[in-house]
Amino acid sequence: MQLYGYYQSSAAYRVRIALNIKNLPVEHRPVALLDSAALGEFRRTNPQGFVPALATADGLLTQSIAILDYLEEHFPQTPLLPSAADQKAYVRSVALLIACDIHPLNNLRVLQYLRHRESLSKERVSAWCRQWIEDGFTRLESFLVNSGFAGDYVCGQTVSIADCCLVPQVFNARRLGCDLSAYPTITRVDARCTALPAFAAAHPARQADAPG
Repeated sequence: MQLYGYYQSSAAYRVRIALNIKNLPVEHRPVALLDSAALGEFRRTNPQGFVPALATADGLLTQSIAILDYLEEHFPQTPLLPSAADQKAYVRSVALLIACDIHPLNNLRVLQYLRHRESLSKERVSAWCRQWIEDGFTRLESFLVNSGFAGDYVCGQTVSIADCCLVPQVFNARRLGCDLSAYPTITRVDARCTALPAFAAAHPARQADAPG
């Protein structure tokens, strides 16, 4: 398999974690998203122009949640979804809250629009990001606490796709200077996850296309 990604992409980060947890060999193909020529070339492979994209024997897969589902179905060893229906729904709810309600408001296309079309300063764009991450984390913290399922990880004592989504979003929150003191459950789970080798190896700083 070949994974097209970008070191700082939250969505690609999710998939790197899952591949590591499942111990699946993959060739990493970095995409320079800020280089218009490189992005144009990438669109020949993935017309959506988004990362991640995973080339498999079944064809090219796009969208991180769909890729995580594919990996779970085709490589069920080291499962990333609970077996109980209620816990499975809870894990998917957390993953989708992050992937659909928090992350898109901070995505590269949105930030470029705010900078170049709305002429917002770097400081105001960062404030925008913090506003929507903290809004989402407030909702997520409450959901985790009230669910009764949260433990060392989002769901009890086993890593799931929810953790694969949570850790990259916490990384972004810290990078953007969010105050995380109001989210003890989120930060506890993040600390537990990032201590695991599969998560550590997927960290943006450890990717081949990371600067410096």
